[in-house]
Amino acid sequence: MPGSVSPSPVAVDDAAPSPAAVSGPAHLLRVALLMAGSCLPILGAVLIAPVLPKMQDYFAAVPGAKALVPLALTVPALSLALLAPFAGVIVDRLGRKRLLVVATLLYAVFGTAPLWLQSLGAIIASRALVGVAEAAIMTCCTALIGDYYSGQRRVKYLALQTMCASASATAFFVLGGAAGAAGWRVPFWVYAVSLVLAPLMATALPSPAAAGTTVTEAPGPSRRSFPWRQLAGICALTFFGAMVFYTVPVEMSYLLDDLGVKNTGVIGLAIAIASAATMGGAITFARLKRSPDPMLPAVLAVCAVGFGLMFLAGNAPLLVVGAVVNCVGTGMLLPALLTSAMSRLSFEDRGRGTGLWTAAFFGGEFVCPLVLLAGESAVGTLAGAVGVLGVACALVAGGVFAVRRRAGAVDSRPLPEQLA
Repeated sequence: MPGSVSPSPVAVDDAAPSPAAVSGPAHLLRVALLMAGSCLPILGAVLIAPVLPKMQDYFAAVPGAKALVPLALTVPALSLALLAPFAGVIVDRLGRKRLLVVATLLYAVFGTAPLWLQSLGAIIASRALVGVAEAAIMTCCTALIGDYYSGQRRVKYLALQTMCASASATAFFVLGGAAGAAGWRVPFWVYAVSLVLAPLMATALPSPAAAGTTVTEAPGPSRRSFPWRQLAGICALTFFGAMVFYTVPVEMSYLLDDLGVKNTGVIGLAIAIASAATMGGAITFARLKRSPDPMLPAVLAVCAVGFGLMFLAGNAPLLVVGAVVNCVGTGMLLPALLTSAMSRLSFEDRGRGTGLWTAAFFGGEFVCPLVLLAGESAVGTLAGAVGVLGVACALVAGGVFAVRRRAGAVDSRPLPEQLA
């Protein structure tokens, strides 16, 4: 965890060459497939958002439809958060590539199921199964990035993963809206794209073990313990960081509406500007070429400043400025957290560790609107709830900084033999 006094593998990892080829057509195809696979859970999270009102009208006669229809959008994230740790265990036992190919095929089956399902309950069940497939896909893709690359290249591609996720969210929202004009079922056809990805993954992705993906470890007994202590802190921070990350995408339209902005085109432009800032933050992180742990307090502080500006904003331009500042921070925060987690995992533990990290992240995503709703009820306004989250972000930044500083002081104390 940040500030841990135990030896971190990141120093060895940064010095090691990437175990897979880092140039040529095969490398580009491998990166493209891993990025495309990482975008599939984003597809599941936003694609059908524009057609929810049409679904609501179609199932208006179903008891409880007002609550059940939105559940069709959010239940994959809940499934992903609950099942990602188990997917991580399976990844370590069965292998990343095999599980990724199977899960990508199942993603198409479950994702397109609402095209012919007539029951709202059955559609929600199929959406839950989409989340199961997403848990395996996201865990496998992230673990494979850790397997194939090391050091600064790993940082680069984990940051690229964040950029692709941010860009795809906007693209899928537009695609879902355009396809939904032909009927609320039409966007579900897009899930069939994974039928194209699965065969390419099966043929183009090398086996990590065959590629020589190993991590240098200190000699020790054959039985190893999973690094629960090192990973617990970063997963707890990731759960909080996910709430910070998703606040602007989820709540920006409501905040603008509260300021009197009703034009959907203006709202869409504001969200697009914020998404671009997220990508800018990820690019900045990739170019800094620094260890992620020391950066976390500063990155969280940037997020807090953005929330503060959004809370104080009395007009739309200042709100957008605050959102941009916040999203620059969140664009750096996500790859920093993920890189920090990956640096603590050996090859044998990378699947399980990535699954735990993924569960923490999507768990934070799922509770984000609930936390802000509770905050709004407590303080009276959504902007006030965002301000409270900003204060919490500043406190967490200070806490992480204090832990790191105290750990540094402990590390710098002379050894007993030096005092003799």
